[in-house]
Amino acid sequence: MTTQPGKKNESPQVTAKERSIDLAHIFSCQRQGFLEKGAPSYTAREQSLKRLHEGVLSREQEIVDAVVSDFGSRSRHETLLSEVFASASQLQFTRKHLKKWMKPRRRHVSLTFQPARARVLPQPKGVVAILSPWNYPFYLTLVPLTYAIAAGNRVLIKPSEKTPATTQVMEELFSEVFSPDEVALVKGGPEVGRQLCQLPLDHLFFTGSVEAGRSVMQEAAKNLTPVTLELGGKSPVILHESFPLADAVKRIVAGKYLNSGQTCVAPDYVFVPRGKLRSFVSLMEKRIKEVYPTVLDNPDYTSLINQSHVKGMLDVLEEARRQGTEVVEINPGEEVRPADCRKVFPTLILEPPDESRAMQGEIFGPVLPVKGYDDLEDVLAFVNNRPRPLALYYFDLDKDRARRVLEKTTSGSACINETVLQAAQDDLPLGGVGMSGMGSYHGEEGFLTFSHCKSVLLKGKFNSANLISPPYGPRVDKILRFLLSRVR
Repeated sequence: MTTQPGKKNESPQVTAKERSIDLAHIFSCQRQGFLEKGAPSYTAREQSLKRLHEGVLSREQEIVDAVVSDFGSRSRHETLLSEVFASASQLQFTRKHLKKWMKPRRRHVSLTFQPARARVLPQPKGVVAILSPWNYPFYLTLVPLTYAIAAGNRVLIKPSEKTPATTQVMEELFSEVFSPDEVALVKGGPEVGRQLCQLPLDHLFFTGSVEAGRSVMQEAAKNLTPVTLELGGKSPVILHESFPLADAVKRIVAGKYLNSGQTCVAPDYVFVPRGKLRSFVSLMEKRIKEVYPTVLDNPDYTSLINQSHVKGMLDVLEEARRQGTEVVEINPGEEVRPADCRKVFPTLILEPPDESRAMQGEIFGPVLPVKGYDDLEDVLAFVNNRPRPLALYYFDLDKDRARRVLEKTTSGSACINETVLQAAQDDLPLGGVGMSGMGSYHGEEGFLTFSHCKSVLLKGKFNSANLISPPYGPRVDKILRFLLSRVR
């Protein structure tokens, strides 16, 4: 349950009540530590981040092996890039900019209130919790942890129970870098997550599904705990008639089939000019055959996380076939998929009905709905009439049209002429809007998410406010007339 070195995994016989008591104790120790020691200095924070940075790089192979083990089959190259490199990059970026982020921010004081100075002081919130998901189990734990530590907080972490091998590596790493009253990792399923959300935390950071996000907010609301929700949704891709179709297909395939589509900002469905729909399908088949000549025995093609997720994908495809919708399975090696296999072939669903499962819920897998369109304005209306997505992708070399699409749509993030890569930028905030989440992190926004920005007004010996204090009279009337004249 804690990050104490040498402690074994908890016994299956540990009751929910015992876990709750243990969790409450860990929280109490962290809260007491924060109250006694206060905000750590820049040097202390930078050293903590340095040790974490070095720890990540020293465990490079362990991290990759653990993630691959949890998925059963996952691209080692993609794992090294998206879990290890991306985590280390965020740590490096944060260490480089931390001193500037921690500085008080000067604010304007109007003439009316002079002489005075105004500052905004970033302060740690206190004890914060991170509930991380299974799809990028290391990266999506390390990055919020990076910003929580940079902001000076104590941290409770509850990783997904679906990735136990990665959790074990993280537990060992954190126990080497931090004391338990600084960072503690707790194991368990949804019940432990619910108990964690019920603690009187100073902030709660959750990455996961929309449904789980609702539950997190409900529990956090009991203590008015502020939350950051990194959710998902159906991120659309819109291809303009003028954009080279083959180039767009290459970029869509790269973004969609990274981690077999188990990425929160993965392209979820595509709008193609109606006259190019068949060409798009042919180019998708051609490109996927080039990238994944086989699927079942291909180490570069990632498995789905478990059989339940596989069943969800197959149910979407079965419904589409039942409805008479054209389903294009891309199986370059003409392989026969065993029933217990956790890989699903890349599959296109052409012109699915708007009310179908393919168009209602986030796909989060290697299935891609494709819809033809005649008028770009109709596409924008379609996107705007649905819950706001975490990402929007638009392919068009005309800068004015691209600008108008960005202005007319609302999404957590957007990318022009590419997919997914906006989420990998260290200095671009990542976050949702509406149903795709609230709050953001990465870059300075990540630091501010875990900080309380305290407003401070500093007055000296002379205080102009004394000039307008009771008893009111002609002098105050003159001053008020002067002040009002300045704002007319």
